[in-house]
Amino acid sequence: MRLLFITATRIGDAVLSTGLLDHLLTRHPGIRVTVAVGRLSAPLFQALPGLERIIAIDKQSYSRHWLKLWGQAVPRRWGIVVDLRGSATAYLLWTGQRIVIGKRRRGRHRVEELGDLLGLSPPPAPTVWLSPEAEARAAALLPAGGPVLAVAPAANWMGKQWPGERFAELAARLTEPQGPLPGARVAVFAAPHERAQAAPVLAAAGGRGVDLIDCGDLLQVAACLRRADLFIGNDSGLMHLAAAAGVPTLGLFGPSPEARYRPWGPKAAFVRTPESFEALTGVPGFDFAAKACFMESLTVDAAEMAARDLWSRTTGG
Repeated sequence: MRLLFITATRIGDAVLSTGLLDHLLTRHPGIRVTVAVGRLSAPLFQALPGLERIIAIDKQSYSRHWLKLWGQAVPRRWGIVVDLRGSATAYLLWTGQRIVIGKRRRGRHRVEELGDLLGLSPPPAPTVWLSPEAEARAAALLPAGGPVLAVAPAANWMGKQWPGERFAELAARLTEPQGPLPGARVAVFAAPHERAQAAPVLAAAGGRGVDLIDCGDLLQVAACLRRADLFIGNDSGLMHLAAAAGVPTLGLFGPSPEARYRPWGPKAAFVRTPESFEALTGVPGFDFAAKACFMESLTVDAAEMAARDLWSRTTGG
């Protein structure tokens, strides 16, 4: 039996879809899986049990990427086709079962929305599948020896990036002798082009800083994140990846809806600006493409309180 799983291009949405895929693997032992996913997110599925193939989707004009995917998928008969992109692809393939995402349901988290496709309540939580090679390299990059605070100070849009200097101050407070992670190493995660946003955190951490900017593909990043004791980051794919890896995760929110995209799981929490998403983005002329920060009103004090609360809740300390 074969499963075609068409998931998101964006990293965060691809991570959030892993719970549904894991549920299908459990329900159908031995099923062979082909995953169609955006190229940047593809490494997330490299260690997937039963993986037969990964089809990397590169968006093309006039939706030609869907025609290309159909051409690669149509020669086979599928037991199940799952399409989380809502394209017509699933309806043009020979399959025993089709599961196709519909319109968004207001007020539902993305994970709940995916669980609704199979009537699952509670919905299956996102997960990560790691290879021994990725875990071994993570152990070399972030060896054992005291606690680790993981920080991801960048995001895919400047508007939802908390200032790097505030990340640096928060990391200093949490790792001071009276903090919940006294003397912890500060592991900084970012893509190569995001180094400027991460630089203040590394500089402030000094000798305790661990530069994990461009440490490898997403599978490698996931293996490194799993070795952390606490993660703090903007609303981003790395925030969702940390939560899926089981790390206590605090997401920082401003001009993005936490009701839909807060980090998911029993060890996850969020803190947001005093203004709601609607208040920030509902002003006349608001531009989601603007090169401006909309996170300024979130204070270090508020973020520190949320981090300490999460730490106490997840560790009993």
